[in-house]
Amino acid sequence: MKHVDVAIVGGGPAGSSAAHAAASAGAEAVVLEKGVPRADREGLGPDSTDAAGILDYWVDIMGIHPNEMPDGIVLHDLDRAEFVGPTESLTLRKTGIESSYDAFGYTFHRARFDDWLRERAEEAGAGYRVKASVKGVDTDLDATGSDPRHVVRLKDGTDLGADVLILADGPQRTVTNRVLDEYLPDGEKASERLASTRANHIAYQEHRRLPPEVYEEVSGAIRFWWGYMPGHTAYPWIFPNDDGVARIGLTMPIALDIDEIDDRDEYALLRPDDERIPPGREYVRRLLELEYGDEYDVETDFPLVENRGKAKGTETYPISSTRPIDSPTKAGVAVVGGAMGATSAFHEGGDHVAVRTGAIAGELAAAGDLSTYNDRWKVAIGDEVLRNVSMADVVHDYGPADWDWAFKTARNLMVEGEGLRLFEARKMAAGVNAVKLVSAYKKRKYRFRKGRYVQLKESEYGY
Repeated sequence: MKHVDVAIVGGGPAGSSAAHAAASAGAEAVVLEKGVPRADREGLGPDSTDAAGILDYWVDIMGIHPNEMPDGIVLHDLDRAEFVGPTESLTLRKTGIESSYDAFGYTFHRARFDDWLRERAEEAGAGYRVKASVKGVDTDLDATGSDPRHVVRLKDGTDLGADVLILADGPQRTVTNRVLDEYLPDGEKASERLASTRANHIAYQEHRRLPPEVYEEVSGAIRFWWGYMPGHTAYPWIFPNDDGVARIGLTMPIALDIDEIDDRDEYALLRPDDERIPPGREYVRRLLELEYGDEYDVETDFPLVENRGKAKGTETYPISSTRPIDSPTKAGVAVVGGAMGATSAFHEGGDHVAVRTGAIAGELAAAGDLSTYNDRWKVAIGDEVLRNVSMADVVHDYGPADWDWAFKTARNLMVEGEGLRLFEARKMAAGVNAVKLVSAYKKRKYRFRKGRYVQLKESEYGY
């Protein structure tokens, strides 16, 4: 059995970043990636994906400037975000958060980004195994001498020993939940508390070529529609890419019951005869018909680009809801990226926090001591998580009329050249509604302060 310093389960942004950091610090690190085929990738690679957009201050969180990336990864420069409600809208040209990056943001090719992160890790000396599906992990906390603390059992019948284990298997937590179950008290199961239907949303997107006039209209913008479909953190969007192509998709809760929606006639993308929540492809079709059907034949004028995405121009993927978890660091285990819930359905993704948490875990793993990991990731991404968790809680029960109210109110909080000042709330002369919105946000931030946004704390693990 091969014995390495660090074994990393999952080869997406978090796992590859962990491998790069660990190998750069001199550790022997190996990434175990089961590998899936994609239409836009020559070989096998990680399954995880998202809408793949980065805002200005996310560049600083991620710690990788787009200038470091090879050509072909960055697809489109952004200068604004557009939030569309049923009757009101809001356009942001500044995030309002300090950043060293000059532009508003960019969209990028996720598969190429993943492949580059893998190459970067391998160049640093890390190993990267594809078709390496993990069957289970055996841990001996009393291991001494040359015995590894963790033994990773692979489905091909081989084993890999490691002193430190980093779990980066994404929001589905296929391996992570089984490992964490071992450290929770009797009767407690991570696989139940963090079950996919409870802890995740589902996202669906299509790569479509837009008519030139439409592409010009959305160029430079990421556009989100709120209050058009039911469910907490449920919204469709358009992300422009290169060559007249855009990703058009949506995020929504898993297993939403249409019979529990009292005001279904208020949602523009629902129909009176819907017997269940529409599937992603139907939501996308309805969005395009609503926005462009008067002028275009959607299926003819917005064709799928079948050599992009996971398969035939489409992809479906899970995404963490909003609440992260701590890691059982005393057991030599760190959970990173989507597996720890650092990514968020509220802002459609989280490659920036995945890369950052992976890098922190890899650095500490190389030193052989993960004890500060839970504190380190909170320092690095805690403000970002706190914003997301707080805002997601504020809007949890919003319906279409609430989104119109919020966008109208938020426009009064706009400061020319600075963006939305909701986070600092200096423009209180904006009126009573502005005070109400800011106060709701501040109350949530207070409730979740000092890491209280964590849904599974380190103190809950037993060793």
